[in-house]
Amino acid sequence: MALSLATTGCGGGGDEPAASDSPAAKAAGGRLVIWADTKRTAALKPFADRFGQENGVTVEVQEIADEQQTTFVTASQQGSGPDVMVGAHDWIGNLVQNGAIDPVQLSAEQKAGFAEIALKAVTFNGQVYGVPYAMENVALIRNTDLAPQAPATVEDLVATGKRLKAEKKASEILCLQVGQSGDAYHLYPLYASAGGYLFGTGANGDYDPKDLGVGTPASVAAFEKIRALGEKGEGALKRSIGGENSIATFTAKKCAFLVSGPWAITDVKKAGLAYDISPVPGFAGGKPATPFVGVQAFYVAAKGKNKALAQEFVANYLTVPDLAVALYKAEPRPPALTAAFDQVKAEDADLDKFQAAGRDGAVLPAIPEMAAIWDPFGKAEAAIIGGADVATTVNAAAKTISGQIK
Repeated sequence: MALSLATTGCGGGGDEPAASDSPAAKAAGGRLVIWADTKRTAALKPFADRFGQENGVTVEVQEIADEQQTTFVTASQQGSGPDVMVGAHDWIGNLVQNGAIDPVQLSAEQKAGFAEIALKAVTFNGQVYGVPYAMENVALIRNTDLAPQAPATVEDLVATGKRLKAEKKASEILCLQVGQSGDAYHLYPLYASAGGYLFGTGANGDYDPKDLGVGTPASVAAFEKIRALGEKGEGALKRSIGGENSIATFTAKKCAFLVSGPWAITDVKKAGLAYDISPVPGFAGGKPATPFVGVQAFYVAAKGKNKALAQEFVANYLTVPDLAVALYKAEPRPPALTAAFDQVKAEDADLDKFQAAGRDGAVLPAIPEMAAIWDPFGKAEAAIIGGADVATTVNAAAKTISGQIK
């Protein structure tokens, strides 16, 4: 890579070679294409322009509004994809399997600059496949006017929610999105606290697709506890609360508790609510309610036309705070780069609270087999919350998942 970190961070100078003479720029044919979603496209453009000016190349940031992963894989196979792709870390297994991304070249010093869990999330089969820039996990967001104290357990939360309903101060116990098709991501902290798991791990800590947790006695027992919170039980979990209305129900002061992530805070602040953030509580006597930790990352396309330039961009522009801070301002999720996190946390007290809620979280599995989990697990969740027989429903989901994995 032609440019040093100092050149990237400071805009060059001194005896450094002219940017347009760099091997990366020559190899690039003068053009770098980056694909990103709507929110990140706007934040990326000024940095893309600066990178282009410093390297004497043209950088295009193109917006891919929907189905980013599928669009990227298809375009990669057709030879019409970008040089750099922005997306979630749990795409990695599928992208590697499809030959769509290359490992990224980071020095030991650069790797040390990221939060440990973020670097772990983008590591697959022992290689780093993405440069992480943001982290996310769910936490318990509560209306402190209705619930001044954070509940220590799920049982405490339910008791408070039921009291508020009885006093007609709320109409729902808990806003945790379920919907008609379920939502494994948001339910996972409760499922884990009740003893369930999705995949076991090997000796090296990697997820083992041969050790499927769905369908085990532990998963059946976990779903029994979840059913007890459902529509035929306490009424804390309901299919009428879904992704389209969980945050809105909370901001309308219809429930005191919301399980969601940093993306919810903008709406909470707009509503003028007094709020606080704490870890999702677990069941009394159960395991910790560990959420999934997800990471947003930049990938180098394996079939991109300008791979040397793409490696230079992700290695040198994403390992200094400027761009990470800009992306944070575009959408306030905790930066994965420690220096960027430290820079913005002084003005955003919520960052430390979300990070604390995810400190003992589980990295969202990035193995390709995870794709088989979401739909069957979610549908089983929704059915059980609606009152379906647990063992029958869980075992049917496990059969479907196992069939897809094989």
